Amino acid sequence: MIVVEVFREAVPAHYDAIAAGIMAHNAAHTGEAHGQPLTVLAQRNQAVVGGLWGEVFWGWLKVELLWVQEDLRGQGLGRQLLRRAEAEAQREGATAAHLDTFSFQALEFYQREGYEIFGTLPDFPRGHTRYFLQKQFRPVA
Repeated sequence: MIVVEVFREAVPAHYDAIAAGIMAHNAAHTGEAHGQPLTVLAQRNQAVVGGLWGEVFWGWLKVELLWVQEDLRGQGLGRQLLRRAEAEAQREGATAAHLDTFSFQALEFYQREGYEIFGTLPDFPRGHTRYFLQKQFRPVA
């Protein structure tokens, strides 16, 4: 008998079980089950003031998080973090990158960095838009 339950709290073991099932399915179709984590940190006095959290997977860089401390924004640190991650991903064989951002976050920044919108989710959250972007890397000489 199959029992279906709802849990309103995050249980790491549940996530791990679901992720393992998906990764096994993906590996059966692609031959590759795991990506390579990629983190680029900016620190001042041993405190993190910015960073990028991502993964190189199936020849793509997936940018999960990019953050710069508010008083350091507009000074090129975000660009430096993103470009370092892109360069590292290319060294690992990535040919492109993808990410998402919201209308109240950094859409214009990513577009200046060569990312193009390929999808939107309007009114998420209410009154805003979620944007999905991608960038094809130029071949490394």
